Amino acid sequence: MTGERELTLGERRVGVDFNPSGDPAIADIKRRAAGLLDAVVALPAPDGEAARVRAVAMTEIEGAAMWAVKAAARAAG
Repeated sequence: MTGERELTLGERRVGVDFNPSGDPAIADIKRRAAGLLDAVVALPAPDGEAARVRAVAMTEIEGAAMWAVKAAARAAG
């Protein structure tokens, strides 16, 4: 999937290349979470407070992606 280009920060953070089961639901969750992370990364952070809020948003997206992947894995059996 990503062999010809470097992964974005969002893709690296959610591990889009790690899906041993090949589950399409997990791939979709990771792709969507990576896109959201990359959108947050693109936001300007003109001061420390903006940078902090952006970092918290990224952490929460990463956590949500992890739990969503766990839910998908359990649903698949």
